[in-house]
Amino acid sequence: MKYGSSFAQFRAGAGNVWQEYVSHRFVTGMGDGTLPRAAFLYYLKQDYVFLIHFSRAWALAVTKADTVDEMRACTATLNALINEELKLHIELCGREGIDEATLFATQEAPQNLVYTRYVLDAGYSGDFLDMLAALAPCVLGYGEIGASLGASATSDIYREWINAYSSSEYQDVCGEFGVLMDNAIHSRLGTTAEHSARMPALQKRFTMATSLEVGFWQMGIEGA
Repeated sequence: MKYGSSFAQFRAGAGNVWQEYVSHRFVTGMGDGTLPRAAFLYYLKQDYVFLIHFSRAWALAVTKADTVDEMRACTATLNALINEELKLHIELCGREGIDEATLFATQEAPQNLVYTRYVLDAGYSGDFLDMLAALAPCVLGYGEIGASLGASATSDIYREWINAYSSSEYQDVCGEFGVLMDNAIHSRLGTTAEHSARMPALQKRFTMATSLEVGFWQMGIEGA
């Protein structure tokens, strides 16, 4: 999956944790239709709350940006989250009799709280690169998962979710994120950024956020 050179380095550096994330049984269950509907709905409600906090993290990223182009990229992603990705959750849950007010009032599971606060803390305590490293696994991981399931899913039960993340629109978001991250890293750390003393700390953030994604899938299965 080509979302930029920085992502390729972080993805490789995450090792088995990345594969545990993109190949989790929650993911494969969406692909073959064996994922229990209750698990999917529990996940959707938690993910709605997650996206609220994720949107706040992207808003925080605007304050950490160094250039107007970076600010524009962050606000474009923020707009996509609030006006497109949240809408998917609202529509899917609405068909099950769960309205948006109920979604917003969903009590956060511990795994959700830990993940969202980790991302927000990366912004409060770190800089723009810390934010991008913490945000990347969610944005780009869903792009990789969507593209994979879009090509391999054998069931249509979760096709609407799969189509949302395999769509050209979402894949474009991932491509733009990859460009943003590459440019941000190179402008701050230089053209040999992969050898920078800063990269191990950024890799640690990326890998931790990836492990929290694994926990989020597991939460969906265990919380239903």
